[in-house]
Amino acid sequence: MSAVAGLAVLLLAMGMALRPVLISDEPTRQPVLNATEIGFVQDMVTHHSQALMLVQRLDPGVEPSVATLAGQIADTQRTELGMLLGWLRLAGAPVTAPHPMAWMHQSGTHPHRAAAASPDSAMPGMATTAELDQLAAARGPQAEVLFLRLMQRHHYGGIEMAAAADALLTGGEVERTARGMLTEQGREAGLLDLLLARRSG
Repeated sequence: MSAVAGLAVLLLAMGMALRPVLISDEPTRQPVLNATEIGFVQDMVTHHSQALMLVQRLDPGVEPSVATLAGQIADTQRTELGMLLGWLRLAGAPVTAPHPMAWMHQSGTHPHRAAAASPDSAMPGMATTAELDQLAAARGPQAEVLFLRLMQRHHYGGIEMAAAADALLTGGEVERTARGMLTEQGREAGLLDLLLARRSG
């Protein structure tokens, strides 16, 4: 009986000795997104949401070339928006940043170099409430020109944000997505420029 009791004490002592080793061998869980990634994704959710708003406010009777491009932009932004929201959910982060664009300001990158924004917005390329209302009321050629100008500014703002994220991040899916946005929105911005040039000419 004493031998059994001694064995039990020995096993207990061994278990206590091994416990720190076993705990230390457990892999440390890495965060899904770091602070810069979360800030960029949150702000890009806001940015993409306004792009969809611009499309929704466009007169459905505009020229087919403008309507087609608007539809393509909406499809792209909607798909990316779903992905961005999924990342935030996985990270347990709120959809809206408490301090928009803080990740970009803290990096030493100053927004609004490439794209103008409304005076009351810290986010490059965003339209004001008055501009959104003006677009909703516009019809025909006036609606086309206003939409193209607002979306052009919006895209250059998104390009600026994506370029800043690409410069700050060092790999990972968010950086790859930011680079993809640079390519896609750069292509769409070129089409917007072309359609605007035709109307101004």
